[in-house]
Amino acid sequence: MNTTIYDVAREAGVSMATVSRVVNGNPNVKPTTRKKVLEAIERLNYRPNAVARGLASKRTTTVGVIIPDISSIFFSELARGIEDIATMYKYNIILCNSDQNKDKEIHLINTLLEKQVDGIVFMGGEITEEHAEQFKRAPVPIVLAATLDDEKSFPSVNIDYTQAAEDAIQFLIEKGHKRIGMLSGSLEDPINGYQKFAGYRQALQKNNIEFDENLIVIGDYTYDSGMEAMDAFLALDEKPTALFASNDEMALGVIHGIQDRGYDVPGDIEVLGFDNTRLATMVRPTLTTVVQPLYDIGAVSMRLLTKLMNKEEVDNYTVTLPHRIESRGSTK
Repeated sequence: MNTTIYDVAREAGVSMATVSRVVNGNPNVKPTTRKKVLEAIERLNYRPNAVARGLASKRTTTVGVIIPDISSIFFSELARGIEDIATMYKYNIILCNSDQNKDKEIHLINTLLEKQVDGIVFMGGEITEEHAEQFKRAPVPIVLAATLDDEKSFPSVNIDYTQAAEDAIQFLIEKGHKRIGMLSGSLEDPINGYQKFAGYRQALQKNNIEFDENLIVIGDYTYDSGMEAMDAFLALDEKPTALFASNDEMALGVIHGIQDRGYDVPGDIEVLGFDNTRLATMVRPTLTTVVQPLYDIGAVSMRLLTKLMNKEEVDNYTVTLPHRIESRGSTK
């Protein structure tokens, strides 16, 4: 049978309250008594019951993290930032994979709340009314990471995706390009689709470049969709001289799709990605990309959550981190 706090108290000849104070680091215990209790804990190999302690304190020091794809380099870098700060503040993490499926996301939110987590970091796609209702009813704070809430009703950490995409297209325009293709995510996706597409349109408009819908291809964020997109782009009578992909993985597919069809990057077509994941330096030529501070988004999200869980003062519930463009070999 598992050793209980009662067994430790009997072994040390003290009350269970005294054992609890020692286990929880309460300073109001005599050094000799503390020593007796610690020796009893070691002899009996006692491990405090985290669930019981959580029920007593009404805190579990556990945080739920809902992530669309655990295997994604993008989300793994975000998760690393969350985990590092959680460890620093002595929180444990329950990591859940949602596949960016709305029904699964709602189910995971409820499951985590049933497990009495102290807070949730949520990463997903569109924040629907159903999501918003779940967040409002939650008895614990929820922070959105790399996830947009149009109403800005919930704490969040992001970059300005529209401005970042506009800066990327402006970067290519200043290199003399006017035929700039975009491999976008679904326009129903608030970030990788709509926001970045809006930035693309704004840059063209500001530079008096006519929008051509033939220069837009919708991908699914994968390497293969980047490869396949080149069939459409290179079939055009007026081929693009530069391409902007909504994420780095699609950009790698674009580069290899161009090369496989006998064209040169950046000689014939320049390529610019988005995110600055490790993939950007694994391709040849190396990828010019928009730097989204993935680790920082995760870390700042978790730190914001710790403040909310501990009822600390928060100056800004909607955090926008800076972005920049890292120029590498895929552009001239």
